[in-house]
Amino acid sequence: MATKKTAKKKASAAKTPVKKAAAKKAVAKKAVVKKAAVKKAAVKKAATKKVAAKKTTVKKKAPEAPVATKKSSAPKASKSTPPLTTIVADIDVGWGNVIYLRGEGGPLRWDTGIQMDCADGKWTWSTTDAEQPLVFKFVFNDKVWSKGENMSVTTGATAVLRPTF
Repeated sequence: MATKKTAKKKASAAKTPVKKAAAKKAVAKKAVVKKAAVKKAAVKKAATKKVAAKKTTVKKKAPEAPVATKKSSAPKASKSTPPLTTIVADIDVGWGNVIYLRGEGGPLRWDTGIQMDCADGKWTWSTTDAEQPLVFKFVFNDKVWSKGENMSVTTGATAVLRPTF
């Protein structure tokens, strides 16, 4: 009998370490999985913090560039724009006929005429070369002068007239 009891004890002793070792391995696997999940979460948090830091540095540099270009371009635009002087003749001269201008001041001359442009029944001519008031007359087909006194327009103004021939 003694042999049976010792054999049973030996058998039970051999079985218990196997069960304990399996239980320890299961606990170790759970701990490794939890540690890996914690590490992944930490990596995601660190990545989001780095991206936010990069955005703030970009915002600080952006406003400086447009301010410098606005200051340098403003004075140049106002100095280079000469005043526009315009003469308009509101008259219908018929198909194939043209109105010319002759006078003095800017590009106008009494001995040669400048052809006006027709748009919507109005004849127009503009210049930026007038430093003094322009004195002029309309000439039909560069042959027939308009009736009345010479007309004038100041520099930078627009004169709308109805000449008669």
